[in-house]
Amino acid sequence: MTRSRFEWQVAAALTVLSLTGAAHGLAQSVPSTSVLRADPGAPVVILPVALYNAQANLQEMSDPANAVLSTEVLTGKLRELLGKQLLSGRQIDSVARSSEARAVTGNQPCNVIVACARKVAQLVQAPWVVMGKVSKTSNLIWLFTGQLIYVPTGEIVLDDSTELKGEPQAMIRAGSRIFAERVVRTVRAGGVANNFPNP
Repeated sequence: MTRSRFEWQVAAALTVLSLTGAAHGLAQSVPSTSVLRADPGAPVVILPVALYNAQANLQEMSDPANAVLSTEVLTGKLRELLGKQLLSGRQIDSVARSSEARAVTGNQPCNVIVACARKVAQLVQAPWVVMGKVSKTSNLIWLFTGQLIYVPTGEIVLDDSTELKGEPQAMIRAGSRIFAERVVRTVRAGGVANNFPNP
Protein backbone atom coordinates (compact mmCIF):
# COMPACT_ATOMS: atom_id res chain seq x y z
CA MET A 1 0.00 0.00 0.00
CA THR A 2 1.51 3.35 -1.10
CA ARG A 3 1.87 6.12 1.42
CA SER A 4 0.87 9.69 0.62
CA ARG A 5 3.43 12.47 0.86
CA PHE A 6 1.58 13.62 3.99
CA GLU A 7 2.02 10.22 5.64
CA TRP A 8 5.73 10.18 4.77
CA GLN A 9 6.08 13.56 6.52
CA VAL A 10 4.36 12.18 9.61
CA ALA A 11 6.56 9.07 9.47
CA ALA A 12 9.68 11.22 9.26
CA ALA A 13 8.54 13.32 12.23
CA LEU A 14 7.75 10.20 14.24
CA THR A 15 11.18 8.75 13.43
CA VAL A 16 13.01 11.93 14.41
CA LEU A 17 11.11 12.08 17.70
CA SER A 18 11.83 8.41 18.38
CA LEU A 19 15.54 8.95 17.85
CA THR A 20 15.92 12.30 19.59
CA GLY A 21 12.92 12.58 21.87
CA ALA A 22 14.65 11.28 24.97
CA ALA A 23 16.88 14.33 24.94
CA HIS A 24 13.83 16.61 24.75
CA GLY A 25 11.50 14.62 27.00
CA LEU A 26 9.19 13.81 24.08
CA ALA A 27 9.82 10.14 23.37
CA GLN A 28 11.98 7.37 24.66
CA SER A 29 12.24 4.56 22.18
CA VAL A 30 14.04 1.74 23.95
CA PRO A 31 16.74 0.39 21.62
CA SER A 32 16.81 -3.40 21.66
CA THR A 33 20.33 -4.71 21.37
CA SER A 34 19.28 -8.34 21.54
CA VAL A 35 16.37 -10.30 20.21
CA LEU A 36 13.67 -10.85 22.82
CA ARG A 37 13.01 -14.26 21.23
CA ALA A 38 9.27 -13.71 21.14
CA ASP A 39 7.41 -15.83 18.62
CA PRO A 40 6.66 -13.53 15.64
CA GLY A 41 3.23 -15.16 15.41
CA ALA A 42 2.33 -14.76 19.10
CA PRO A 43 -0.82 -12.84 20.09
CA VAL A 44 -0.79 -9.06 20.35
CA VAL A 45 -3.26 -7.21 22.61
CA ILE A 46 -4.43 -3.68 21.93
CA LEU A 47 -6.28 -1.50 24.42
CA PRO A 48 -8.45 1.48 23.44
CA VAL A 49 -6.53 4.69 22.84
CA ALA A 50 -6.81 7.09 25.79
CA LEU A 51 -7.69 10.78 25.61
CA TYR A 52 -5.77 13.45 27.52
CA ASN A 53 -7.25 16.94 27.22
CA ALA A 54 -7.14 18.29 30.78
CA GLN A 55 -4.34 20.72 29.84
CA ALA A 56 -5.92 21.88 26.58
CA ASN A 57 -6.73 25.56 26.17
CA LEU A 58 -10.25 24.49 25.15
CA GLN A 59 -12.02 21.25 25.95
CA GLU A 60 -14.79 20.29 23.53
CA MET A 61 -17.45 17.61 23.42
CA SER A 62 -15.93 16.35 20.18
CA ASP A 63 -12.51 15.61 21.78
CA PRO A 64 -13.30 11.98 22.75
CA ALA A 65 -14.11 11.22 19.12
CA ASN A 66 -10.44 11.65 18.24
CA ALA A 67 -9.42 8.92 20.70
CA VAL A 68 -12.13 6.69 19.23
CA LEU A 69 -10.85 7.47 15.73
CA SER A 70 -7.27 6.63 16.72
CA THR A 71 -8.44 3.35 18.27
CA GLU A 72 -10.33 2.43 15.09
CA VAL A 73 -7.45 3.28 12.75
CA LEU A 74 -4.77 1.66 14.91
CA THR A 75 -6.84 -1.48 15.45
CA GLY A 76 -7.86 -1.64 11.80
CA LYS A 77 -4.29 -1.39 10.53
CA LEU A 78 -3.03 -3.94 13.03
CA ARG A 79 -5.90 -6.27 12.11
CA GLU A 80 -5.03 -5.86 8.42
CA LEU A 81 -1.37 -6.73 9.04
CA LEU A 82 -1.67 -9.26 11.88
CA GLY A 83 -5.05 -10.90 11.25
CA LYS A 84 -6.22 -13.20 14.04
CA GLN A 85 -2.96 -12.63 15.86
CA LEU A 86 -4.47 -9.35 17.15
CA LEU A 87 -6.67 -9.58 20.24
CA SER A 88 -9.00 -6.61 20.66
CA GLY A 89 -12.57 -5.54 21.22
CA ARG A 90 -15.08 -7.03 23.63
CA GLN A 91 -12.87 -9.89 24.79
CA ILE A 92 -10.11 -7.52 25.86
CA ASP A 93 -12.54 -4.94 27.27
CA SER A 94 -14.05 -7.66 29.44
CA VAL A 95 -10.66 -8.77 30.74
CA ALA A 96 -9.67 -5.13 31.41
CA ARG A 97 -12.76 -4.78 33.63
CA SER A 98 -12.11 -8.03 35.49
CA SER A 99 -11.36 -8.09 39.22
CA GLU A 100 -7.76 -9.15 38.48
CA ALA A 101 -7.20 -6.11 36.27
CA ARG A 102 -9.11 -3.71 38.52
CA ALA A 103 -6.90 -4.73 41.42
CA VAL A 104 -3.95 -3.19 39.53
CA THR A 105 -5.55 0.08 38.44
CA GLY A 106 -6.53 1.78 41.68
CA ASN A 107 -9.81 2.70 39.99
CA GLN A 108 -8.05 4.24 36.99
CA PRO A 109 -8.84 3.14 33.43
CA CYS A 110 -6.74 0.14 32.44
CA ASN A 111 -5.66 1.72 29.15
CA VAL A 112 -3.60 4.40 30.94
CA ILE A 113 -1.63 2.12 33.28
CA VAL A 114 1.20 -0.05 31.94
CA ALA A 115 0.92 -2.54 34.81
CA CYS A 116 -2.77 -3.07 34.06
CA ALA A 117 -2.13 -3.42 30.33
CA ARG A 118 0.49 -6.08 31.11
CA LYS A 119 -1.97 -7.85 33.41
CA VAL A 120 -4.61 -7.98 30.69
CA ALA A 121 -2.10 -9.43 28.23
CA GLN A 122 -0.94 -11.97 30.81
CA LEU A 123 -4.53 -13.09 31.44
CA VAL A 124 -5.01 -13.85 27.74
CA GLN A 125 -1.48 -15.27 27.38
CA ALA A 126 -0.20 -12.65 24.95
CA PRO A 127 3.46 -11.52 25.04
CA TRP A 128 2.72 -8.14 23.44
CA VAL A 129 0.42 -5.26 24.40
CA VAL A 130 -0.12 -2.01 22.51
CA MET A 131 -1.17 1.20 24.27
CA GLY A 132 -1.83 4.64 22.85
CA LYS A 133 -3.09 8.08 23.73
CA VAL A 134 -4.00 11.29 21.96
CA SER A 135 -3.32 14.47 23.91
CA LYS A 136 -4.84 17.83 23.04
CA THR A 137 -2.99 21.11 23.40
CA SER A 138 -5.24 23.18 21.17
CA ASN A 139 -7.64 22.64 18.28
CA LEU A 140 -4.74 22.46 15.84
CA ILE A 141 -2.08 20.78 18.00
CA TRP A 142 -2.44 17.21 19.23
CA LEU A 143 0.13 14.64 20.33
CA PHE A 144 -0.10 10.96 19.46
CA THR A 145 1.83 8.61 21.76
CA GLY A 146 2.06 4.86 21.34
CA GLN A 147 3.84 2.08 23.23
CA LEU A 148 4.57 -1.54 22.41
CA ILE A 149 5.30 -3.48 25.60
CA TYR A 150 6.94 -6.89 25.89
CA VAL A 151 4.75 -8.39 28.60
CA PRO A 152 7.09 -10.99 30.21
CA THR A 153 9.70 -8.37 31.15
CA GLY A 154 7.71 -5.12 31.03
CA GLU A 155 10.17 -3.66 28.53
CA ILE A 156 8.73 -0.80 26.50
CA VAL A 157 10.17 -1.77 23.14
CA LEU A 158 8.57 1.13 21.26
CA ASP A 159 7.67 4.45 22.86
CA ASP A 160 6.79 6.76 20.01
CA SER A 161 5.49 10.29 20.24
CA THR A 162 4.67 12.69 17.44
CA GLU A 163 3.18 16.15 17.46
CA LEU A 164 0.20 16.43 15.15
CA LYS A 165 -0.31 19.90 13.71
CA GLY A 166 -3.17 20.68 11.38
CA GLU A 167 -6.54 19.10 10.82
CA PRO A 168 -6.79 16.67 13.76
CA GLN A 169 -8.60 13.76 12.12
CA ALA A 170 -6.21 13.52 9.17
CA MET A 171 -3.16 13.75 11.40
CA ILE A 172 -4.49 11.21 13.90
CA ARG A 173 -5.26 8.78 11.08
CA ALA A 174 -1.74 9.10 9.68
CA GLY A 175 0.04 8.91 13.03
CA SER A 176 -1.97 5.87 14.13
CA ARG A 177 -1.37 3.98 10.87
CA ILE A 178 2.35 4.64 10.89
CA PHE A 179 2.72 3.52 14.52
CA ALA A 180 0.78 0.33 13.71
CA GLU A 181 3.25 -0.44 10.91
CA ARG A 182 6.18 0.01 13.30
CA VAL A 183 4.52 -2.28 15.83
CA VAL A 184 4.11 -5.02 13.25
CA ARG A 185 7.71 -4.75 12.02
CA THR A 186 8.96 -4.99 15.61
CA VAL A 187 6.76 -7.97 16.47
CA ARG A 188 7.79 -9.73 13.27
CA ALA A 189 11.44 -9.13 14.19
CA GLY A 190 10.92 -10.83 17.56
CA GLY A 191 11.15 -7.59 19.51
CA VAL A 192 13.95 -5.63 17.86
CA ALA A 193 12.77 -2.05 17.46
CA ASN A 194 13.31 -0.59 13.99
CA ASN A 195 13.54 3.19 14.26
CA PHE A 196 13.38 3.83 10.53
CA PRO A 197 10.28 3.80 8.31
CA ASN A 198 10.14 1.46 5.34
CA PRO A 199 11.71 2.96 2.21
